Amino acid sequence: MAAHSTQFEVKAVASDDLDLVHASKNGDVAAFEQLVKKYDRQLLRIAQSVTHNREDSQDAVQEAFFKAYQKLAEFREDSQFSTWLIRITLNQSLMKLRKQRAVREVSLNEDFQADGDILPREVTDWTPNPEQLYRATELRNILIKTLEQVSPILQTVFVLRDIEGLSIHQTAEVLNLSHAAVKARLWRVRLQLRGLLNKYFSKQTESARAELAEGRDSDEDLRLRGEVCTSGLRTAKTDSPASLNF
Repeated sequence: MAAHSTQFEVKAVASDDLDLVHASKNGDVAAFEQLVKKYDRQLLRIAQSVTHNREDSQDAVQEAFFKAYQKLAEFREDSQFSTWLIRITLNQSLMKLRKQRAVREVSLNEDFQADGDILPREVTDWTPNPEQLYRATELRNILIKTLEQVSPILQTVFVLRDIEGLSIHQTAEVLNLSHAAVKARLWRVRLQLRGLLNKYFSKQTESARAELAEGRDSDEDLRLRGEVCTSGLRTAKTDSPASLNF
């Protein structure tokens, strides 16, 4: 029932988008502005996941909307408008990334020959998981930093599927991959993130334990110093002239 409801909502959104696209094609600028407002934040998050630079991300999104407006006539309505828009945004973001890394070209068509399109077994649920971490404000930066340690194609698959909530079909369409390839890369990125996050939290735990140990040592030092001082005072009182009998 829930799945049926979700499919209905997706179709309704796609239908609304097409109405706005048709109006935009007929010269209604306000209609396109509604599409911009609708997808601006989502596209910025996606661009940020690729460039890791806010200024480049904002530029990439602006350029994506401009290019989409220019090429509205080329939009084939056999796919969702949002999917088409995300694909343009990813391309613009990759152009920004290539400028950042002039020496090394980055591609979303990166091959994983060792993996192929063979799906591995399911990964056991783990805590904390990436989806929950990303939505938790206090832990969001941890996941962002961790995501930067995996390859661009894996970052993008994870962001589109697990964070932005695109379906496997939509993700495959945006990235021009097979469904099996998307699932294989999704499995791989979840597994890598699990390992990286486990390492991170293990280090944090060890650091916290070390700090606690240092705190206990400091308390012990203070206690010992206090005992020495007290002992010294007792000795001083015993040896003072006022306490001696002549």
